[in-house]
Amino acid sequence: MSRTLIKDATVVNEGQVLKASVLIDGDVIAGIFTQGNLPEADQVIDANGRWLLPGVIDDHVHFRDPGLTHKADLTTESRAAVAGGVTTVFDMPNCIPQTTTLETLNDKFNRAAECCLVNHSFYLGATHDNIEAVEQLDPAGVCGVKLFMGSSTGGMLLDDKQSLKRLFNAAKVPVAVHCEETSIINDNMERYMQECGGEPPIQYHPLIRSEEACYVSTAKALEVASGTNVKLHILHITTARELALFGKGPLEGKQFTAEACPAHLWFTDQDYETKGTYIKCNPAIKTAADREALRRALTDGTVDVVGTDHAPHLYLEKQGGCKTAASGMPVLPYSLPIMLELQDQGVLSLTDVVRLMCHNPAQLFSVKERGYIRQGYKADLTLLSHLPQGWTAGPESNPTKCAWSPFEGELFHWKVDSTWVNGHMVYNEGKFDNTVYGQKVLFDR
Repeated sequence: MSRTLIKDATVVNEGQVLKASVLIDGDVIAGIFTQGNLPEADQVIDANGRWLLPGVIDDHVHFRDPGLTHKADLTTESRAAVAGGVTTVFDMPNCIPQTTTLETLNDKFNRAAECCLVNHSFYLGATHDNIEAVEQLDPAGVCGVKLFMGSSTGGMLLDDKQSLKRLFNAAKVPVAVHCEETSIINDNMERYMQECGGEPPIQYHPLIRSEEACYVSTAKALEVASGTNVKLHILHITTARELALFGKGPLEGKQFTAEACPAHLWFTDQDYETKGTYIKCNPAIKTAADREALRRALTDGTVDVVGTDHAPHLYLEKQGGCKTAASGMPVLPYSLPIMLELQDQGVLSLTDVVRLMCHNPAQLFSVKERGYIRQGYKADLTLLSHLPQGWTAGPESNPTKCAWSPFEGELFHWKVDSTWVNGHMVYNEGKFDNTVYGQKVLFDR
């Protein structure tokens, strides 16, 4: 087994920023050295002047595999992940067939074992008639259950209180929820269709998928979950009003947790003028005031994790307006540079970025031996440079299958140089090593 020494890096980990060297032995971190003699290694990487972080754990991706592989698959999107410093992903169930049975869930694990560069787990999608599958999930082997309380994914829509209560009582794993009230969205769409004399242009998207639609659904989810033992994780919060429903402070002990996404932290509804449908996502990107509230929530403990909602579509599928253009965007190659750019702008600290993208996802989902730079933990790491002159995101930095991103053209100052997954350097300076695949994530529950 080979040994790699990452020497003299600026390590960001567990609330500290310090100069240290990290030894990788096989697939684990064998030691962290802040002074004294360094151990021998087969390979020594001079990381002086660069930053070493735990690999990012992204709790929210759509890799489209199986059934929608014309626009993304486990291979291409895992390449996009490691190019952005992401070493572990939790993938959503809205593929074809939908991941709503134990058979389809196991099929995805089998597929990933043969082609996915990053560590992985998969959500089981909740439906009205698969409560037995939810009850049979292995808490040590599956990240969670995905619940759609909105009209994004028709067949998995589940929003009546009786069914929700039954699901929450049955779940032995976290339940991750997409919250939007379908009746409000439908009423808004009908009203604006009449007002516009046809399909509303993209600027109407945050009015149709409105603040009210988000708030009512999120409030319902928390109300129904109260009095149960479910760990409820609300995905892609977009409004200041929703944030007021959550407690502040450390993650430990929270029953209800909140996720924010880079797109909602970066763009506002004013960007529809220039970005158009390329920033159409559900829930919609909202006002500058909502974005500022989300940014503040990164540091006061209201938002617990940052996940991408990486959701690729082809260019052709993004054409149209509020009704016909597909919702979702590819984010993975840029999520960590985006958050570190916000750090440069004073929105949050380096240790906040690592807490929200590495430590807290590991803690919230009880991930075993990942998410930290600790001796004995899996060697999931990413090494970055800070470039004073910056670099402009473009096609060469985006290995997604759909080959576009709304972040192309943006100037960033942090760039991922190398990424290790289980001690194996899978990405280095734009090049990939596809000879070793990621592992199935295990959970301490």
